[in-house]
Amino acid sequence: MRDPYDVLGVAKSATPKEIKSAYRKLAKKYHPDQNPDDPKAKERFNAATQAYEIVGDEKTRAAYDRGEIDAEGKPKFQGFEAHAGADPFAGFRRQGPGATHFEFRGGGGDAGDIFSEIFGQAFSGRGGPGMGGPGGGRRHAPPAGADLNATLDVSVEEVATAAKVSALFPDGRRLAVKLPAYVEEGQTIRLKGQGEQGPGSAGDALVKIHIRKHSRYRVEGRDLHVDHPVPLEDAILGEKVAVETPTGKVAVTVPPWSSSDKVLRLKGRGLPVKTGGHADLYVHLRVMLPATPDPDLEAFARKRRG
Repeated sequence: MRDPYDVLGVAKSATPKEIKSAYRKLAKKYHPDQNPDDPKAKERFNAATQAYEIVGDEKTRAAYDRGEIDAEGKPKFQGFEAHAGADPFAGFRRQGPGATHFEFRGGGGDAGDIFSEIFGQAFSGRGGPGMGGPGGGRRHAPPAGADLNATLDVSVEEVATAAKVSALFPDGRRLAVKLPAYVEEGQTIRLKGQGEQGPGSAGDALVKIHIRKHSRYRVEGRDLHVDHPVPLEDAILGEKVAVETPTGKVAVTVPPWSSSDKVLRLKGRGLPVKTGGHADLYVHLRVMLPATPDPDLEAFARKRRG
């Protein structure tokens, strides 16, 4: 077992404040809840806590410095007599002429208080979470609060631009939600720590995304389709027209002699795709007759009919 001072990274002459500060930093850095995928972090956390149990308390530190207990808090003397229920951490005293009687009283540092400071009141007590304490079983982190759920309706434009929106939760709160670059129908966005407060930490807020049906765009996969009316003369002669897209208007050239249902492809104007970038927007031309009867157009049509 390593020397407790070495484990905590302090000198033997360190003050109680320096020892406590050193342990606090190590406990916060290597706490198992902060490092769930690092088994070595748990080992370092346990070692730091055991070291602090020895030198974080005035009596057990003195006993260790005098060589009466080892780095695990075990007495180094053979044949000692301990009082029932006593703790082998608090030195010894002489009783009676020529006889030595060892009495170990409750020792150990205030690791529980430090857990309370760092992780909340539920961690107060000896040993810390996930460690066996004297007279007790294995400690576990207190449970987090319940998750909250909400469904959020978003528009095609908001999905296309990864907009910042807000979601209303059952408890009446509104939370701002920044849509990710790629979001799809039915996707759930998790907001860590925004749920109900529990004995330990708060739960999460879960936002399920629903893409609203749009009055203009039809969604097919990640592509968008839109109908665009074109005056008859523009369809015959060709013209540049402004087409609305989810990210703003763009100028599109209508080729001469364009018929209804001619489709123009606007690359990168659809919804975002997983691999980056955007899908496409397909513009379906709809050739429109004049709103009022046109005698010249009627004459031309009769002539064409022959």
